[in-house]
Amino acid sequence: MSQLDLPHALQAARDAAQAAAEVLRHYWRRGVEVELKSDDTPVTVADREAELAIREILQRALPQASIYGEEFGRDDQEHELLWMVDPLDGTKSFVRRTPFFSTQIALMHRGELVLGVSSAPIYGETMWASAGGGAWFEGDRVHVADTRELAKASLSAGNIKSLTADARWAAWGELIRDTNRIRGYGDFCHYHLLARGGLDLVLESDVNILDIAALAVIVREAGGVFTDLDGQPLTLDTCSVLAGTPAVHATVLGRLHAALKG
Repeated sequence: MSQLDLPHALQAARDAAQAAAEVLRHYWRRGVEVELKSDDTPVTVADREAELAIREILQRALPQASIYGEEFGRDDQEHELLWMVDPLDGTKSFVRRTPFFSTQIALMHRGELVLGVSSAPIYGETMWASAGGGAWFEGDRVHVADTRELAKASLSAGNIKSLTADARWAAWGELIRDTNRIRGYGDFCHYHLLARGGLDLVLESDVNILDIAALAVIVREAGGVFTDLDGQPLTLDTCSVLAGTPAVHATVLGRLHAALKG
């Protein structure tokens, strides 16, 4: 960390998220045409312009870092520092006029996620965190709940299509029966709730690392545990999430492992 001014980098990420928010608000009011990428996911001019606005600020603030963005890919250069950017996570929500979309900006240093900013400009929430600096919601430091028992826990599931073909699907049904409450907030929203004590566990089986990198830093700095569904740490190839309070995460992970063993 000696070569990284973390407060400076965090401020740059917050500034970049604010610049993206201005772009997104503009197109939210104006409306956009929707195109389809090669994988049939939607993209708009708002996605592209927001990423360009973010890149300009991040490159100026930290020229020694590479950038990996949802719309323009990863720079050819290899550096110890890697910005991870999803300018409009939730494009489907954006084009359908629902506020569940956000800008996600994270920084990885030597393979470790060290800061994250999650900005949802229409929904009206911003959270950020940095390694050792805690998690913050609109200027107030936040923490996960102290929930320890599954029977008292509130769970939320987001993208879980592939889980339905997995041996863990039945285990998930049993978990639903054994918990206090089940919800499906999705996108940034349930991670924000987890980090500030409104939920106790989030499960997703179908995500992209750019969707969750910033949120992982926020949840961890709020005292939570954030892994993939196998309990492994996040990498650039991560595509699933199990995040929760320490006790609830451990309980659910154990039951999911048991389901795979048959």
